[in-house]
Amino acid sequence: MASMEENFPRGGIQKKPTEGKTPNPKLERDNLFDIHHEEQSQKRKRSQRDQGKQKKFKADKIAAAKDNVVNIEPLAIEALCEGMLLLGCIKEVSDYELVVSLPNGLSGFVPVTQISDAYSKMLSKQVAQGELLEDLHSLLDMYSPGTLVRCIVTSVEKSADGRRSIKLSIDPKKVNKGLNASALASGMLLSGFVSSVEDHGYLIDIGVSGTHAFLPRQKAQNYIKALKRGTDLKIGQNLNCVIVEVKNEGRVVRLSIDRSEVAASLATEQQNWTLSNLLPGLVVKARVQKVAPLGIKVSFLSSFTGIVDFMHMDPEKSMNYSPDQVVKACILAVHPTSKVVRLTLRQAFLRPGGSPNQLSNDRMGAVVEESTVKAFYKQFGAVFELDDGTLAFARLKHLSKTRKSFKPGAFKTGCKHKCRIIDYSLMDEMCIVSLKYRIIEARFLQYQDIHTGDVVQGKVLALKPIGMQVKVTDGIKGLVPSMHLADVILKQPEKKYNIGDEVKCRVLECNPAGKKLILTLKKSLVQSKLPVLSNYEDAKPGLITHGFVVCAREFGCIVKFYNDVKGLVPKNELSSEPISCPDKVFHEGQVVKVMVLKCEPEQERLLLSFRLSSKPALEDKNECTPKKKQEVKYQIGEMVDVKVLKKKDNGLEVSVLEDEGNVIASIPTVHLSDFLANCKLLWHCLQEGDVLPRLMCLSDKGDRIILSRKSAVISAVQEEQVVRNFSEIQPGMLLTGYVRNVMPFGVFVEFPFGVTGLAPKVSMSDKFVTDTKDHFVVGQTVIAKVMSIDEEKQRVLLNLKVSECSSGDSAAESFALLNQYFKEMKEIRNLLRRRGEPSVAQGLCELVPGKELQLVVQDVKEDGSALFSGRGLTVPATRYHLGDKNIVPGEKTKALVLHVDALTSKVYVSLREELLKQRAKQRLTENSQYSAIVQHIAEEFAIVSLLETGQLAAIPIASHLNDTFRFDSEKLKLGQTICATLKVVKVNDHGVLLAVQGPAKKNGFVRVRNESETALEEMLAAVKHSLSLGDVVTGTVKSIKPTHVTVAIDDKLTGSIHASRILDEVPIGSFPTYTLKAGQKVTARVIGGRDVNTHRYLPITHPHFTRSIPELSIRPSEIEGKVTAMLNLKEDSALKKLGLYDVGQTVTCFVKKYNVLKNWLEVEVTPDIRGRVPHLLLSLNTKVLKHPEKSFKNGQAISATVTGTDVTETNLCLSLTGIQLLEQGTITVGMVTKVTLHIGLTIALPGGKTGRVSIFHLNDTYTENPLGDFKVGKIVRCYILSNENGKIQLSLRQSRLNPKSNSKVKDVEITCIKDVKKGQLVRGYVKSITPSGVFFGLSTSLLGRILFQNVSPYFVQKHSLYEKYLPEGKLLTAKVLGVNGKEKHIELSLLPEDTGMPSVLPESLGLPRYDAEEEKREADETEKREELKLKTKRRRGNSESEQGVKPKKRKICPADENDSGIEVYYREEEDDDQEEEAAKKKSKIRKPGEAPRLQVSMGFTWDEDINAVDIPVLNQKEESSESEEDEDPQSKLKKQTKKEKELEKQKKEKELCKLEAALMDPSRQPQSADDFDRLVLSSPNSSILWLQYMAFHLQATEIEKARAVAERALKTICFREEQEKLNVWVALLNLENMYGTEETLMKVFERAVQYNEPLKVFQHLCDIYANSEKYKQAEELYHTMLKRFRQEKSVWLKYASFLLKQGQTEATHRLLERALKALPTKEHVDVISRFAQLEFRFGDPEHAKALFESTLNSYPKRTDIWSIYMDIMIKHGSQKEVRDIFERVIHLSLAPKKMKFFFKRYLDYEKKFGTTESVLAVKRAALEYVETKSSLADT
Repeated sequence: MASMEENFPRGGIQKKPTEGKTPNPKLERDNLFDIHHEEQSQKRKRSQRDQGKQKKFKADKIAAAKDNVVNIEPLAIEALCEGMLLLGCIKEVSDYELVVSLPNGLSGFVPVTQISDAYSKMLSKQVAQGELLEDLHSLLDMYSPGTLVRCIVTSVEKSADGRRSIKLSIDPKKVNKGLNASALASGMLLSGFVSSVEDHGYLIDIGVSGTHAFLPRQKAQNYIKALKRGTDLKIGQNLNCVIVEVKNEGRVVRLSIDRSEVAASLATEQQNWTLSNLLPGLVVKARVQKVAPLGIKVSFLSSFTGIVDFMHMDPEKSMNYSPDQVVKACILAVHPTSKVVRLTLRQAFLRPGGSPNQLSNDRMGAVVEESTVKAFYKQFGAVFELDDGTLAFARLKHLSKTRKSFKPGAFKTGCKHKCRIIDYSLMDEMCIVSLKYRIIEARFLQYQDIHTGDVVQGKVLALKPIGMQVKVTDGIKGLVPSMHLADVILKQPEKKYNIGDEVKCRVLECNPAGKKLILTLKKSLVQSKLPVLSNYEDAKPGLITHGFVVCAREFGCIVKFYNDVKGLVPKNELSSEPISCPDKVFHEGQVVKVMVLKCEPEQERLLLSFRLSSKPALEDKNECTPKKKQEVKYQIGEMVDVKVLKKKDNGLEVSVLEDEGNVIASIPTVHLSDFLANCKLLWHCLQEGDVLPRLMCLSDKGDRIILSRKSAVISAVQEEQVVRNFSEIQPGMLLTGYVRNVMPFGVFVEFPFGVTGLAPKVSMSDKFVTDTKDHFVVGQTVIAKVMSIDEEKQRVLLNLKVSECSSGDSAAESFALLNQYFKEMKEIRNLLRRRGEPSVAQGLCELVPGKELQLVVQDVKEDGSALFSGRGLTVPATRYHLGDKNIVPGEKTKALVLHVDALTSKVYVSLREELLKQRAKQRLTENSQYSAIVQHIAEEFAIVSLLETGQLAAIPIASHLNDTFRFDSEKLKLGQTICATLKVVKVNDHGVLLAVQGPAKKNGFVRVRNESETALEEMLAAVKHSLSLGDVVTGTVKSIKPTHVTVAIDDKLTGSIHASRILDEVPIGSFPTYTLKAGQKVTARVIGGRDVNTHRYLPITHPHFTRSIPELSIRPSEIEGKVTAMLNLKEDSALKKLGLYDVGQTVTCFVKKYNVLKNWLEVEVTPDIRGRVPHLLLSLNTKVLKHPEKSFKNGQAISATVTGTDVTETNLCLSLTGIQLLEQGTITVGMVTKVTLHIGLTIALPGGKTGRVSIFHLNDTYTENPLGDFKVGKIVRCYILSNENGKIQLSLRQSRLNPKSNSKVKDVEITCIKDVKKGQLVRGYVKSITPSGVFFGLSTSLLGRILFQNVSPYFVQKHSLYEKYLPEGKLLTAKVLGVNGKEKHIELSLLPEDTGMPSVLPESLGLPRYDAEEEKREADETEKREELKLKTKRRRGNSESEQGVKPKKRKICPADENDSGIEVYYREEEDDDQEEEAAKKKSKIRKPGEAPRLQVSMGFTWDEDINAVDIPVLNQKEESSESEEDEDPQSKLKKQTKKEKELEKQKKEKELCKLEAALMDPSRQPQSADDFDRLVLSSPNSSILWLQYMAFHLQATEIEKARAVAERALKTICFREEQEKLNVWVALLNLENMYGTEETLMKVFERAVQYNEPLKVFQHLCDIYANSEKYKQAEELYHTMLKRFRQEKSVWLKYASFLLKQGQTEATHRLLERALKALPTKEHVDVISRFAQLEFRFGDPEHAKALFESTLNSYPKRTDIWSIYMDIMIKHGSQKEVRDIFERVIHLSLAPKKMKFFFKRYLDYEKKFGTTESVLAVKRAALEYVETKSSLADT
């Protein structure tokens, strides 16, 4: 009808879309409105004013009911559909959406993207640019509640809880889509949007394509004034526009939004509205047609009908409407399909541009004690009159608690009820009320009702990483942050809370505008009776309340209260006792009782104390203060003498002599000396009662004093080179300490006073560290350099590299160690001597190196070493030290002592002549170098003999305390000659000289600097001037640039002031040049000059200085002070100037620009010094790094740190993030430069370094595609794991980057083999598949192996199947079967019974199981054993098969409830393990029920037998859970009712029909062996079917079955079908090549040769070999073929092609010679030509040309060869070469027919590739040829 209206306008037909009239009078009733038949007796709203009229209407109604009943129902959400047009009123405005009130109490929302096209484009632009656009206004700026808008429904979505949400759009393109340009008429009222602002008005988007709408400014003025929102309309603003004028058939329209014009607009017939373009919001004149109980039916615009429901009749007139009465109405809604038009008669809507009445805020949520029923509508609800006379509506569901308890009798007109206002419908101007007791009594209806400090009941909705979502009431949800889930931090909140639990929380913060509610579940806060502190004004001094700690640092604690009020508890107020480390005493989230000391509400500053003056500090149980130490007896560092009381395994128990033995202390063995060898020796030599002098108190824990005798540690304390607490530590300090613990990742070092630090593996040694235990041992003395400190966690990172920790003079350091060692040895000797007993020890004391002894040979061993007898001592001599002497047991001999080991009582001697013979004593000088031979190597030193004198000297092995590890190649060897520098030349008590190894080295560091030049942006004219340095000049500011200001000094002379020369103190972030204004007068001083051409600074003495541009300064200090201020202009070298800046120095510089190409920020420090800040050193904030050009404005002052000079040495290299030491443990930023599949990322780091991130360090939870989120160029924060030898390893794990976040680490880092425990479940990625098993990556450095029998429970013959199902990089869960620490081997299993995961190979492959074979093998065992075994097998089999069925489902969530990864094994206590066992059992019980469900769907596809339908049902019974095993499956079947049996029967029938239909379908693909059997029966000779059948079996890797099919095919196919048979033979060869062995392949090949043409079979096998890259076998086969088929041309050519593809051109040339010898002469030309063609395609084109040329020289008349040559050259050669060939051919003397052919080809070629001249040339040549031929014929 709508279309008819448009095609034949005003055609006189009475159009009633809603009332289809038909000739049958019985059907006259309007079905559209008669939706409910029962409503004929519904009550109307009664008007108290006119009872008489009521009665009249009642009579009318009964009469009317007979012929036409009109039932008009309100709009329900179910009636809404996409495309429905509605008039709405804005209810709420937020940043991203508008909430719109719709008629009949509905509401919808408009997303920010559905405002208008222009607005959406600006939003996209803003998102793309990443910065705020000036002309883009937020929704809050443009829309206010109460505005009427036209909307269109875009979708009605149903949420999980059954609620529907209505999504709307107010985009004019959608709302006005029914309009076209030709339909526009003046007077129409449309909605439009401002799309752009012009000089004389605005362009308005009215959504009509092809139409330009313009709004002049004067027509908008009074609207803008009334709106009071600025002086201009904003882009995206919604307007009601009246069309004033239409031009060019609607292509141009002029609009007005003048309030009076809009308000007076009325839709008329002249505007030609049709049903397809009718818009809501139009005001029309309507005529009442019928009055019904629920509303009235009207006609309008002469031909349309519409309905007005009871909620939209004018309340003033109530029901006093009579037929044919004319009223003004406003269109509310238009249904797109049924075209039902709804209207309203309410006054507020009858003036366009107006807005409906609103409800006062205090009324919302109010309880009305007595509300009177005005009318009751059976299907919808009731209308009430409230106490203030306003009307309210209650939906049916809100009238009673439940549907059943509803009593209609209680809602007769006049009945009184108690209700509560729960909402206000703007479009109906009515309150929405509820009579439900639960709602009336509810404490909270909306966010406004909730106040901070309220205790609320809620239900757990969801557990998320950030916290727990709690539902307080239907419309109110809150969040409990993870810190607030309990009084302590919960690691696994899911164990405490389940979804649906009732919880009691307290409101911490409530923001109704943002609908944000933060709650706490901390019991101490919820139950606290102390006052709630929710704003700073309430914080009066002396107030005591509860708060919670949010951060504890060395300065104190920050405590937070309600509404984000927070305060500081300074360190001195933490407790009555001093607390050195608050972070150890207080933890984040701890509830504490505090007292307010002071509050400044304006500054929001609050000072608190934990020392509650009225009560003792420890009274509150939540308070933790450390227990007071006992009185400290000994200060750390105090020296004492002690007496040994007792020897223990790990040290000595001693008493302090000064205290008469009252104080007991202990000395650990490792603290007896700096040298481990001496520690053991001292412990061995000391006895109870011995006195040890000068020990230092190392720590005093109150109950136990620990002492140390380490001389290096003692001297460090005495020289005050120690730190007493964490706050004293500074990076770069060198501290002496001792190894506390050695871990695989590094070494913990402890210092005196208890400070500890970690030296990570990378910073332990200058050498590569494989195992940390090879380098350091517990107790060893070390010197450590502080790398970095983490104040938050109070962690110190150390460096133990000798290169970092030594003073540089290694000779002095190593000699000091040697000296100390011998000093301690002397003390030990004296100790032994004092004993005075003639013991073995005494004998040892007398022996010193260099002493000669007379010894008797006791024994000569097999290795050539000898033992001598000597007073109870062991006296060995190595083979080397026996020299060339042959000695026999019992022989007496002379020997020289080399070394005495008191610990093992061994004396090492030498019998070498050069040591024993007496030489003349030479005078030795200190610090001179001598050659020496190594004679003996002890633990701490080596004994050498000087070559010249034979004297013995000792040299230290270590050059430094930290120098503990050397590779085998570095170790000293016996007999090795070395260079030694003597340090002590007198033989002392030790019997040896003291020396150090090697000559002294000098280390020098030379640093070169270069200059930086600065250019002025604008060329200033050079004027000769007489200014000199220090002159004060006045000038006028001429122009202002970001980094400098130009100043006119006089008419001609111009100077420049740099940004750094304007202020003495430049505030960071300010723009100094903008403090000056153009035209301002300034007084400045000349501080230098600039060369006009090069812009370089010139010294005053320079001859051109007077022609330079003066550089000025207006800094007060420089105008008044001396002029040598910044520039010592006598030095022109910028290199020296850059040298004035030290690395690490902080400078203020000025932003010049961000260089996008080079990715650096260019800055100026002073007029002549520039700098650059590389991209990654601009910030640690990744947002700044994404758009650096936006964060730095030109001319801005910034503070930067000097890191060096650039390569050209013209610029300073600067950093805005300080000097970043890329040391282990630091967090930095980087940019992804490369993504390597299955390996990880390469990341560019600050300072030009690159680091690598392995896939194991991308996330705390491994994912299937770990690298999916990373693209080149992405900026990331990284944690440095290690920095060894320039190789930096990084981690992007959240647990590393943000350890405070307590985010759950699902896949814990595995750093070394010790982190892996047997029985643990681990996740990782498949690395590779080798014949020995599957290798599985657990971490960057650790691989585990999975033997094939542990991969799956199935037996797999071909490993290619593993490659398909276990591709590289696949994420899997495995169980650790065994760990071999020494060999570093880890054995893993993927079997379902081990991992609880599905089998990696699906059951559908139909592979044989391992256990099936075992059963066959053990069938002869006893019955009992068999029975038991079967039981276990069955149980295992079931669980495996089920898991095999559903790999897809499980892969999505690989960690189910009993797969807790690594954490469970570390953190949980025993009872948790038991719980876990129970969980495992539970899951086992549950699983059998799950599996068959999946099988059912598979049951029908393979097997067409009807029984297939029954199988899964039986299966399900068979595998039902253990708890039901006792029930008889039959009994369950019996329980079925008759109806169920009938249904089942019907179901089976349906399945049968389905199967039959499927089998009949010709396009159906065969899906089972039976299908194929059926097909091959129907076409037995079709090889393609047989091949598909084989392929079907091969897909399931059933090789034997595929072989059997091939054999069947060979028997079945008719013998005449040779080609078909050959196809099957080739397939069989292919099969054997891929899946069989060489032997089976050869057998098939021999049979194939017998049954087919041998040559074809040979050729096929060659192709198979070549395709599967078995080139060696192919080569051998070709050789066989050349012997067997030497006369076959095709064999030679095939081999040539094979060789050329391999790139063997030389071999091909030799093959051609062989071919020409073997083949008959007549074939030669053809063979050569074919070889040449192959050469062209695969080999050397030049050689191919040569072959063609030589052939054509010999056989010039072979036109076929010429033709081939031409074709190939046209394809591969140049045009010149082709033309040369044509020219040669057309000059040959051939038969005219052949010549004609060549001329034609030449002409075609030139037409295609040549020019008109070349075409003419060919034609001329042809004519000449014809003429010569004819002239010859004539003669």
